[in-house]
Amino acid sequence: MIYVRFPRLVLWALLPLALAFGGAAAEAPVPPVPGPRIVVLGTAQDGGFPHAACEHPLCVAARRDPSLARRVASLGIDFPASGRTFLVDATPDLPAQIQAVHAFRPHPEGKVDRAPFDGVFLTHAHLGHYLGLAWFGFESLNTSALPVWASPRMAEYLRTNGPWSQLVRLKNIELREIRPGVPVGLGEGVSVTAFPVPHRDEYSDTMAFVIRGPKVAVLYVPDTDGWETWTRPLPQFLAEEKVDVALLDATFYSPDELPDRDVTRIRHPLVTATMELLGPQVAAGTLQVFFTHLNHSNPALDPGGAARRAIEAKGFHVLADGAEIALQGPGPCCG
Repeated sequence: MIYVRFPRLVLWALLPLALAFGGAAAEAPVPPVPGPRIVVLGTAQDGGFPHAACEHPLCVAARRDPSLARRVASLGIDFPASGRTFLVDATPDLPAQIQAVHAFRPHPEGKVDRAPFDGVFLTHAHLGHYLGLAWFGFESLNTSALPVWASPRMAEYLRTNGPWSQLVRLKNIELREIRPGVPVGLGEGVSVTAFPVPHRDEYSDTMAFVIRGPKVAVLYVPDTDGWETWTRPLPQFLAEEKVDVALLDATFYSPDELPDRDVTRIRHPLVTATMELLGPQVAAGTLQVFFTHLNHSNPALDPGGAARRAIEAKGFHVLADGAEIALQGPGPCCG
């Protein structure tokens, strides 16, 4: 079941009305602090949407109507009770994503926030997933010992290649190697577990993350080769890991989206293939699937288009920037 969370502005707008009818501010009910949650900070493929130098009709529409634009795929794991937030993937859109986080995370007023996150988890070394680390460096935020979890191969790549090695040398970031299958506890009943997935892996291997909360487990796979390349089939993985919500690679809807490039060489599962593979679980109500990491050519980006209607008709969803997923009952919350 999907729950929509109303903006805080609505609650404040209702307060004067309550007072006008004899209520007192001291008697107004105090809303409970929400439990741990995932906040979606971006859902576009590495090149962003609208894409650089792109005159595709979808990109043109997004430039004309900024409400259609999307930031590069990223998540925040947020703990409202303690004011802590962890970032999943540091994208080229990091400055705007930090501003989005400032809407709900405590931050210093009147000066630069030099500790905008409590830690960062990296999936792999492709453009949209780690270039944002540069903003933590000496020339910008100049963070201090920001924990960055990465696979051993990814961590070695960052240690031994500039400019990332400068982040390590100046102690802007503190690399922590994450071992596949071994949970990293974040407190409040939440953990992150990495699982290797097949992808192009030019500079590092590629990880998917299972983010487990007190009552909800979320699988995040922004990048992978086709599902047929997984050694543990995706339906089996979802069942064995007891995943409730899957946020899955939806780079391409069909193989003919980029007439000037061979999408089989870029290696991503098609949205249509994912719906065929997971249709039984979605239909049975045992799994919710949200598509993310959409390429600028993906027709599912059009909220009124045939592709979006086909996705929703099958019980699947396109993930939205700003959506929230509750990790602590009563269930997933996306709005």
